[in-house]
Amino acid sequence: MTANTFLGYRRENGRVGVRNHVVILPLDDLSNAASEAVANNVKGTMALPHPYGRLQFGEDLELHFRTLIGVGSNPNVAAVVVIGIEPQWTNRIVEGIAKTGKPVAGFSIEQNGDHNTICAASRKAKEFMHWATELQRVECPVSDLWVSTKCGESDTTSGIASNPTVGNAFDKLYEQGCTLLFGETTELTGGEHLVLERCANDEVRKQFQFFFDRYAKLVDDHKTSDLSDSQPTKGNIEGGLTTIEEKALGNIQKIGRKAPVVGCPDKAEAPTGPGLWFMDSSSAAAEMVTLCAAAGFVVHLFPTGQGNVIGNPILPVVKLCANPRTVRTMSEHIDVDVSGILRKELTMDGAGDKLVEMAIRTANGRNTAAEVLGHREFVLTRLYESA
Repeated sequence: MTANTFLGYRRENGRVGVRNHVVILPLDDLSNAASEAVANNVKGTMALPHPYGRLQFGEDLELHFRTLIGVGSNPNVAAVVVIGIEPQWTNRIVEGIAKTGKPVAGFSIEQNGDHNTICAASRKAKEFMHWATELQRVECPVSDLWVSTKCGESDTTSGIASNPTVGNAFDKLYEQGCTLLFGETTELTGGEHLVLERCANDEVRKQFQFFFDRYAKLVDDHKTSDLSDSQPTKGNIEGGLTTIEEKALGNIQKIGRKAPVVGCPDKAEAPTGPGLWFMDSSSAAAEMVTLCAAAGFVVHLFPTGQGNVIGNPILPVVKLCANPRTVRTMSEHIDVDVSGILRKELTMDGAGDKLVEMAIRTANGRNTAAEVLGHREFVLTRLYESA
């Protein structure tokens, strides 16, 4: 690894972003149309429509707020316009984002209607857009990078080559003082003991075991111990994986060999310092990457075998692949080709260097394949049915 710095946007709270989005953030499904109208009016802004936010309660509602506040607070976001149907909940999101010091304004539709709300929000979005486009990138140490990972549509080449490539890159980024994240609680089944062995102390082991047991209880509560319809997926099986244990052992390769797991935040919670962290999270690609964005991560490494096309609106997804067929048939989706590992034309250390280099290039402003192709999958995690 040769690069020790990158060019990023230093935010008001000291965090560094690699993108400079002005986001129009709907609080709830009823506010999607108004948010998209504002984004249409003010070019360069981006709306994040989603189907939730009404009649949620308890921890499910808290997760909803935590995710939206986290997304708005992400360092890749320069400024936020929040639109909600009700002023009280809208203000809660605004106040949460405002704690970072970044520009944010909220608008509620009740007692105003769509037209007045869209007009007022568009004026503020235009103001934010002018302000954001004058911000300049500055040189930052690599240690300011927060990098997350998740794999998708894994096959045998994932566990043999592309996942270990992420692990190699994580080891190098860890040595630079970066903040790193992995998750996918369900996909650790059968390999959870390996993660426990990597935990820094008994308290971290206790945290990890709690999240893993909570997942196992969820399976039991649904009166099934058979996950064969989802873990491994049909695509995983086509790619040569036969059990969740095989998938887990390949998945765990992504965390490398050097870093201890220093903490275990819950869904959409941000780490409190550098090092390797585990976040309880879904194995569904769009959900997990959205949670990573809400937790404050600014670059995401995504190994794929069969060819998952996931992207995210604010968290650039760097896709790597070691499957020669996928690289050939889906080349427009792949940022880093590490299929040379299988042909013994590329060492694991060389593959890790390639991936770190692409992560730095992405941090410096290169658009990922998912960004260029317009993949903006934004999916919130739900815990309960609506009330």
